[in-house]
Amino acid sequence: MVRDRHILYTTAFLRALATGMMGVLLGIYLARMAFTPSQIGLVISAGLAGATLAALLVTFAGDRLGRRRLLFWLALLSALGGAAAAWYSSPVAVGIAAFVGMLNGMGRDRGAALVLEQAIIPATATDQERTRAFAWYNVLQDVGHGLGGLLAAIPSILRLAGVGELASFQTAVMLYALLLLATAVLYLRLSSQAEAPLKQPRLIVSPQSRKVLWRISLLFGLDSVAGGFVGTALLSYFFYQRFGVSESVIAVLFFGARGMNAVSHLGAAWLAKRIGLVNTMVFTHIPSSLLLMTVAFAPNFWVAAVLFLLREGLVEMDVPTRQSYVMAMVRPEERTFASGVTHLVRLGGWAVAPSFAGFLMQFLTLSTPLFIGAGMKIAYDVMLYRAFRGLKPPEEREG
Repeated sequence: MVRDRHILYTTAFLRALATGMMGVLLGIYLARMAFTPSQIGLVISAGLAGATLAALLVTFAGDRLGRRRLLFWLALLSALGGAAAAWYSSPVAVGIAAFVGMLNGMGRDRGAALVLEQAIIPATATDQERTRAFAWYNVLQDVGHGLGGLLAAIPSILRLAGVGELASFQTAVMLYALLLLATAVLYLRLSSQAEAPLKQPRLIVSPQSRKVLWRISLLFGLDSVAGGFVGTALLSYFFYQRFGVSESVIAVLFFGARGMNAVSHLGAAWLAKRIGLVNTMVFTHIPSSLLLMTVAFAPNFWVAAVLFLLREGLVEMDVPTRQSYVMAMVRPEERTFASGVTHLVRLGGWAVAPSFAGFLMQFLTLSTPLFIGAGMKIAYDVMLYRAFRGLKPPEEREG
């Protein structure tokens, strides 16, 4: 099973490379093909719609249809969708390719493959190793997202070598497709132990697991809406407008932020062993929200950047711990469903808030979403601690 975990680490890294690159390039590439802003938005929405439909499928039927089979077909469809987006130039054709290929223009990996991979990982480690396994999984994703952003320079480099403008972008999009095709090949090497331990004709969730999932999903929903107020695009806009810095400076700032995220994931695994998963989630998340509020009062960009990077060193420590906690609190045959439900809740939360945040930035103040997002996150942490501090995963019960 360790071999399966290494395969999933590799696929997560390759997919993050592709996603990180496409997150930067997609809008520019479509604009170069003379798509209007609304057509660009529709293509991105079509990709999100396809990803959401795929996430629903794997949540409710992933174990019955076979985790390895679905991972392979999801990767293959993504690769074909990317290739089609490079080949065709009409908005309708690219929109269909985005939907079928679940084209991700958000810069972060949130696809259905993530649901299945997170359901498989716990079986590749002991209860004591599970959080660390998730920490490395997230570290590799952060590194992939960061390096993928740098790969977005490929079209510029190709143009310096004499390649035409549109051809330079099409080459980068084809690289996106090839990276995803490589993950499809790797999924074929997963062992049969990657499958759910017990395939049931229909999904049955135990009352205890249902109770945990219901309560924790409501809280994750609150945290996700809060996260939607302070997403990457809106924070970039805040720095751009508030301090007048260029896009390249902001790009370097967010590259540093992904580095802080990666380091913090390993720190979370270390800390969780000593104080527990729920304590790690809460006691690192609250300071990160307070740091976010201080960014709004920073007198200049450099002070704001330091505060922001300190915040990034804490804010993601709840990610591997959260994933590990959810997987520990349900039965092995319920992990795909649990991963899918919590994933869908987070997708929905992210989708709700940005439009409100943009409205507040335009008609109130630039920093209003920072205060609302941070305040909601603190409320989430307090409620999470009160609800789950006594509900411990197996490795903490043994102590």
